[in-house]
Amino acid sequence: MSGPGAGHEFPAKEVSWLKRDVLLFANSIGVTSKELHFLYELHPDFAVFPTYPVILPFKLTDAEVTDFYARSKGSPIPGVPAFDPRRVVDGQRKITVFKPLPPTSAGRKFELRSKVVGVYDKGKASVVETEQSIVDVASGEVYSSVESSAFYVGQGGWGGPKGPATPNYPPPAGRKPDAVNEIVTTTETAQLYRLNGDYNPLHATPEPGQKMGFGGVIIHGLYSWNATAHAVLEAFGGSNPANFREFQARFASPVRPGDRLITEMWKTGEVVDGFDEVRFVTKNGEGKVVLSNGRALIKAPSGGAKL
Repeated sequence: MSGPGAGHEFPAKEVSWLKRDVLLFANSIGVTSKELHFLYELHPDFAVFPTYPVILPFKLTDAEVTDFYARSKGSPIPGVPAFDPRRVVDGQRKITVFKPLPPTSAGRKFELRSKVVGVYDKGKASVVETEQSIVDVASGEVYSSVESSAFYVGQGGWGGPKGPATPNYPPPAGRKPDAVNEIVTTTETAQLYRLNGDYNPLHATPEPGQKMGFGGVIIHGLYSWNATAHAVLEAFGGSNPANFREFQARFASPVRPGDRLITEMWKTGEVVDGFDEVRFVTKNGEGKVVLSNGRALIKAPSGGAKL
């Protein structure tokens, strides 16, 4: 870890959630009534969908709508220019789940702890890589860790390091997928997903997307990312959150309201700590890749039965 900003820790922030937030999240990413343990709070196995931690840096402790641009300004990173949050898009995101979140944070205190991994100057853009952990304050236990890269469009050329090449995880060549999932988004998909706490106007009204060259509203990259995580866990892990360890993908191109999302998935035969490596790619209905570099670690359900 080196270069400007690397290792810089942001102030810790409290995060909280209720069962209602967990239900909304599962609904918003396409969990179906076949998986009531994510959708019904009185189910004996009621659980938080394992990628929920990615929403907490946006939501923090708020129940009400927040000002996305004001919140995105965040704290300055030493030795790095102040970037404009109105022109930022997701690059890549990876979650590692160490311990499932409780269905509500009520009666406990959890913190978001964030640090800079690196800030890179790509010429036409700058990339800020961060690591964000959800920590139980009383026990010090880390529940999950999310590594993210944010692309600040048109904000490069300040003389920073170019940064390392990221590892690639292509799907196996010449092999048919082991599973395929299709999601049909609607013109309201982003309007529902944003209620989780990710209130970027880019996903609600056409003007920001027109200014950024997208032509109008685009769906949250994290909607596609989370919906694909759901498809992978359902296909290979029996929809059991205990079978989910790691998930990552690169945001390759924008998704428009109403697009179809087709995810092709392959088991590679690699096993890491008892979890099978799954590679995947998500495309839109025209065959354009929207999520690339897809890799997950999923455990097959014991006995082959679903919850």
